[in-house]
Formats: sequence, structure tokens, C-alpha cells
Amino acid sequence: MTSASATARISLSSLRAHRRRFAGTFAAVLLGVAFLTGTLVMGDTLRASFDSLFAGATSGTDAVVRSADTITTPGESQGARGPVDAGLAARVAQVPGVAAAAANVQGLGQLVGADGEPIGGQGPPTLAGNWIKDTRLNPYRLAEGRTPERSGEVVVNRGAAETGGLKIGDSTVLRTPDPVRVTIVGLATFGGADGMSQTTFTGMTRADAEKYLTPEPGRAASVLVRAGPGTGQQELVDALTPVLPKGVEAITGEASAAESTDMISGQFLDLFTTFLLVFSGIALLVATFSIHNTFAIVVAQRTRENALLRALGAARGQVVGVALAEAAVVAVAASAAGLLGGVGVAAGLQALFPAIGFPFPEGELVISGLSLGLPLLVGIVVCLGSALLPAVRAGRTAPLAALRETAVDQSGTARSRTVTGLALAAIALATTLYGVLGTPSIWLAGTGAVLALAAFVVLGPVASTAVLRVLARPLGRLRGVTGGPGRVRKVPPAPRRLARTLAAPGEGPSTSSTRACARHAESTHQTPQGPPFGRTARLSGRDLAGRNALRSPRRTAATASALMIGVAVVALFTVFGASLKATMDQTVDRSFAGDVAVSAPSFGAGGSGLSPALADRVAGLPEVDSAVGLGRGVAEVDGAGRQLTVTDPVALAKGLDLGEVRGSLDALGADGLALSAAEAEARGLALGERTELAFTDGTQETFTVRAVYARPELAGDYVLTREAWAPHRGQDSDTVVAVTFKDGVDAASGKAAVERTAAAYGNPEVQTREEYAQSSAGGIDMMLTLVYALLALAVLIALLGIANTLTLAVHERTRELGLLRAVGQTRAQLRAMVRWESVLVAAFGTAGGLALGGFLGWVLVQAAQGTGDTDFAFDVPPVQLAVVALVGLAAGGLAGWRPARRAARLDVLRAIATE
Repeated sequence: MTSASATARISLSSLRAHRRRFAGTFAAVLLGVAFLTGTLVMGDTLRASFDSLFAGATSGTDAVVRSADTITTPGESQGARGPVDAGLAARVAQVPGVAAAAANVQGLGQLVGADGEPIGGQGPPTLAGNWIKDTRLNPYRLAEGRTPERSGEVVVNRGAAETGGLKIGDSTVLRTPDPVRVTIVGLATFGGADGMSQTTFTGMTRADAEKYLTPEPGRAASVLVRAGPGTGQQELVDALTPVLPKGVEAITGEASAAESTDMISGQFLDLFTTFLLVFSGIALLVATFSIHNTFAIVVAQRTRENALLRALGAARGQVVGVALAEAAVVAVAASAAGLLGGVGVAAGLQALFPAIGFPFPEGELVISGLSLGLPLLVGIVVCLGSALLPAVRAGRTAPLAALRETAVDQSGTARSRTVTGLALAAIALATTLYGVLGTPSIWLAGTGAVLALAAFVVLGPVASTAVLRVLARPLGRLRGVTGGPGRVRKVPPAPRRLARTLAAPGEGPSTSSTRACARHAESTHQTPQGPPFGRTARLSGRDLAGRNALRSPRRTAATASALMIGVAVVALFTVFGASLKATMDQTVDRSFAGDVAVSAPSFGAGGSGLSPALADRVAGLPEVDSAVGLGRGVAEVDGAGRQLTVTDPVALAKGLDLGEVRGSLDALGADGLALSAAEAEARGLALGERTELAFTDGTQETFTVRAVYARPELAGDYVLTREAWAPHRGQDSDTVVAVTFKDGVDAASGKAAVERTAAAYGNPEVQTREEYAQSSAGGIDMMLTLVYALLALAVLIALLGIANTLTLAVHERTRELGLLRAVGQTRAQLRAMVRWESVLVAAFGTAGGLALGGFLGWVLVQAAQGTGDTDFAFDVPPVQLAVVALVGLAAGGLAGWRPARRAARLDVLRAIATE
């Protein structure tokens, strides 16, 4: 028989004989690969679905005529584009090769549902525009009802109507942002779907669209063009280009559809799939620790077996090959099962998304070779890589090890490990501090964070000895840990010596102890349910649960490390989220000088904002001293896109605290500009100096810096008057209205008066300062909920690792457990001992994870501090972290439940006879 065949035969025989030992490893690899596969398959399916959706919806559009001028501000993937003359449609229609052309008037418009709440606005935009009568140019298809013919009539996408509880014939409000009373006369689909993701659409007559969505009639977002028979898209674009005015361009319909798909991909799909891939990586990292620990235990348990193989002539390479072959079989089988599970995960998400309000585009799952090959390769590499060091250790087994009873784990006191771990910790601390407090660098901070994780792992066995002694100290006083507190007889010397031996760290029961126990049991004729074991345990050193955890510091640390990583990431996001909320509270408290805020909450480009007329109406109330609306705009400064705040500067100083103001906000006028002090310094601009701003309409104007203020948190870096913005504005809206009450007006009556006025403008939210700060941070809670849900997989894998380690430890200590039962330990006491051992390991991992996560949270906050002008606040939420700690401890107890039951079911005589 060849060496390779012998290796394979021994490996398969070992797997069949000890298949239960690898159950935890199989489950860890399966879950990690399934999550990764599901993420990749879902991403491919979404991209293909949106490609098909846009291609089908815009199949009749062969060219798009639009403004060539765009301005992209930081944090946005798609720039703002200026309008074109709607009259271009008539001129384009005369070009040879053009079959039809239609002006596409489009803007933001948010429908109010039957319950009075706005529909959408939590990210995807809420669109409104003219209903294009040419059915081939219109990407929306009428599904029910009729098209709008008179002013006030609209068609809405069917998904938005279902979400808002609206139907044909209903009357509702459309925020444009001015409230417009509309009647629904039709329902539409987009490419056969009820909507384009969560984007809502309201189709109006062209006259209404120009009236409510554009600054003046005759403006359009673009002109859609359909080619005549025999004219290709590029040929059509070439024919249109010469007749277009300066600053206007034509692109093919295919290019326009690709841009729309890229926009969805860039703003949502890439971010979403990257987010999931990060958590897949965390899950696989946690699995790595669990897998490594499993193979390390198995190798340690088979020391005598490997030594016998070496004594019979097996080379080191063959012993290593046997271990790696076992790992390879587990890796391939678990990864293959994970692929099937991942496809199932993607299919489940495809069915789940519509139920939670996110319409998953219809279509079959797209399963590419990369989506299957990459997770399979990752699963195999992770499993084999985790088993490599234990396999090499197995190959180093000396033949004489077959004669040894036990091996003592000294990793907890290894000087080299201590020195290496402390050196890594020092380097990590220095790198991190330099990256966040010295020369700000996100890369240095990230490197320091990785080194800190490595230091925690290396120092784990060293720290476990000291930490577990502290954690285990209270257990001896708890009822039911290793025995009851009832009255007992004096314990004979032999069981006492045995208990001490069993409780000694790093030692197993010796042959002499076994014989002593057997003689004592025979002389007293005691059954396994004989004298209470509790006092024996106390005499032998408080509790066996803590001593068992202390026996193998390396094993305990490796088992706890998997849970530590999961808890660390949970703590990291918890601390960072709390810091963001504290920062928002600090910003509002410091910069918001008003009594209440009127806002239309939305994320990203969602929502339509507030009507600029609302601030004037509120300012006229007898209870109100001042009300100022903050509008938004964009411009290009020195070639870089910048957000503009459009407002009344005089009223702004009453509603917001701008800090020290140099110059005069009263004198901005139509050609003045107010800058934040940080932006003025960055641009090298001083009071009285001039700078040019370029706008989306293609014009450039020179502005004079007439004021510089210290606090830009809510006001932004650039402030213009509405008079200065008017020539360049598009669809005008405010993001918030800050309201200050007159002296003597109580908050409740003032807020009620503002609410009555705001109700006529689409019923936006009226909030106190505290409520405004909480709602501004509402997205953080949503993010944390998603993070916790995703990290549940990593924590589950870590718990499987703990359970698997305990199961293997029970198998390893079979004779010891039998001896404990022989001297009187009850089944309940034995179960409690194993469960508490699991809790101690989980407590060690949870404590390390909380410490590491808190440190990394501080690093992340400090790194964010160096990337902008915002003064971040660092906050550690004790209640949330306490909940994380309790969940970790409870999970540890749950992980030890099955191993504890299995240990309690051991047959005493067979266990004692086990070699």
C-alpha cells in the first residue's frame, strides 16, 4: 500500500470513528460559507434584476438630451445637473431620424398616505414629473385607471399606493415641497414592477409639473428621444449633437440606462453588499478560531495514537498528512453544504424583502461561477489554514509520548508568549495613538487596531489564568455549582486527595489516585449517589468549574477568542453609535438656539423637504419671535463641489448659534457670502476678498466674503441669501425651520401653534430641541439594529465553538468525570460544573471583547474626528454594554447545556474503565 493511500485510509477511518468531534467545525464552516454565498448570490441577482428592470423600462428611449454641467459634492455619488429648455423637444423632433421627442420635467414630490404620514423618503428619492403620453418613451406603464388630463390629477406607482393605503379616486397631498392637493386617477408600474425599489413616482400633467417642480415654466430635466426605423442609437446621437446649444449634450439610451443602474449600484448595492461581506469576513474569522481550537483538541487527545503511528514507522509528514486530510474532508463537505445553504439564504431574502417593504425585483436567482467558487475556496482555505498548526504539532509527536499519561499545558506561564504579547500591545498602542492623536491617519489607526487584536489573541492564555481566577472566585459561594451546602460526614482521605488531584490545573487523575478511589469505594460499598460531594469540592479548592477552565489556558483562550471577536465588534458599533448620538446631542445643544424645529425627516435624497413659505407663515404667529428656514443648494468653488445653505442670514443668527461672527451677516445681499472659519482658512479667504462660484445652470458669479462664523455644524460652510440663490435655483425647499418663541410663551402652547400652521404644509414634524436631536440620530439606531442582527451569526458560530470544545473536553475527561461520580458527585452537580465552566469561558471572552471593542470604538471616534471639522463626542453607554455582557454570559450557559447533559449521562463504571 502506498504512503498516500495509507494516509487516506487512516484519515477516513478516524473520521468515521470520531465524526461527532468535527460536528462543530462542520457547522462553523457551513454557516460562514452560507452567509458569504448568500451575499454574493443576492448581489448578483439584484444587479441583474435592476439591469433588466431599467433596460425594459427605457427600451423605447434611444437618446437623452440633457445639461452637460454637473456638480458633485462630497459624499454624493451622482452630481446635481442643471435643467434644459423644454422647447428643445420641438427642435429635436425635426432632426432627421427622430420619430418622437418629449420633454421630461422631473423633481421631488412626496405623497402623503391615507394615515397622514409621508410615503418613502428614507433613502431612495420620492420623484414627481410630467406623465409622458408617448408610451414607448415613458418608462412607466399604466396598469389601472387612466392618465392625468386635468390639473390636480395624478398617476402614482402601484407600490407607493399600496404602502400609503391609497387607491384610485382618493384625494391626498403631494409635497413639492409646497403642498398640492391631488386626486389619484391611475396606477402605474416600472418595467413590470410596482416600483423602482422604494423610489416613489407621481405623474402629473405637464403644466402642473412645470408649475410645481421648476423655478419657471419652460424648463425640463431632459428631453427623451425615440429613433425612427433604421436609425441606431449612436447614429441618432451623432445627428442630434450639431443642433444642440452650448452646455447641452446627447447620450444614447443604453448609456442612460447604464448610468441609472450604476447609480443604484453605487448608492445602494455596492454599499449593501460590501456591508454584508464585512460581516461574512467577521463570521469566518470567528469560525477560524473555533476550527483551530477543535483540531488542536483533537490532536492533543490523539497524542498516544499519533505516537504509536510514529513508533510503527510513520514519518512526520504522514502524520501531518493524516490530520490535514481529515481537515480537507470536513472543509470540502462543509463548504459544499454551505453553498447550498447560501443559495437558500438568497432565495429566502428574495421572498423576505417585499414583506419588509423593500421590493426585490422579480426574476430568477443569478448564480455565477464566482459566487460559488469564491466561497468554496474561502471555506476550504479557512478550514485547512486553521488545522495547519495543529497538524504540524501532531507531526512532531515523539514515539515515546505513547507511554505518557498526560501533558501539562504551560502556555499560560510561557515567558516568550508574554513578552511577544506585551510587545505587540505596546506597538499597537503607539501606532494607534500616533494615527489618531499625532498625524491623523485612518490607515495607521486601522493598523493599530489590527495589532491590538493580535495582542489580545497572543496574550489570551496568559491573561486567562489571572482573569479566570478572579471570575471563578464567587462561584464557590454559589449553591449548586459543585455540591450542595447541606450537612455532610467527614470525608475520608482518599476521595479528598482525589478531589485535589482533579482540581489541580494542568493535571489529570493519576493511576494511584484511581486505585485509591477504587479501594475506598469498595471498602465503603458506596454507590455513585453516595455521600454528598459538596464538602469534598470545597476542601479541594472552591470549585472544579474554574479549575477545569484553568487547566489549559491556550484552549480556554482560543475558545474565548472566537466569542471575544464577536462581542468586540458589537461593543465597537455600540460605542461608536452612542458617540454619534452624543455628538448629535452636543451639536444641537450647542448650535441650535431655537425652541422647536420643523423638519421633514429623510435620509440621502429622499423626501421633498419643506416649503420655503412655511418659515414666513410661522414667523407671523403671535407666539413666535423668529423663524428661519435653511434651504439647500450646490455650487462649485475652485473646481470642487460644495453644499450651500440658503437662508435669511439675520434670522439665522437668532435660530442658530454661529459662535463668534466676524464681519456682518446683515450685509450679504445678492453678491455676499458667509463662510465658516475653517473653510475660510482652508480656501485662504479673508473678509472682503472675492471668490467665484459656478452653478448648475452653467453661470459663474463673483461673491465677496462679508462674514466669517465659528460654528458650522448646522449652518454648513457656505451661507447665501435667497436673493443671491434665486437666479440659479431649481426646485426650492428647506430642510429645517428653526423657531424661537417670544418671552413668556411656554413650550407646549408655542409648539401647538406651530403644529396647527405646519399642518397645512403636508403635516411635517414639529419637535423640541431634544426630540430634534433624537430624530436626527434615528438612522443610527436603524444601523445598530442591522449590525446586531448580522453579528448574531458570528456569535452563534462562537457559541458552537464553545459547545464543541466542551463536548471534546467531556470526551477527554471521561475517566475523570466517572471518578467524580464514583466519589459521590450527583448528576445535577456534574451538569452544573460543566455549565459553569462554559459560563466562565464566555465571561472571559465577553470581558475581553468589551475591553477591545471599547478601545476600538474610541479609535474610530478619534479617527472620525480627524476627517472633518465636527467635534465628535466619545460616549460609553453602560446600559447597552451591560446588556451585551449579560447576553454573552447567558449564551455561555446555553452553549454548555448539551455538553453538560452528555456528561451527566455517562455510565460511571464504563467511564472509570476508559483509557
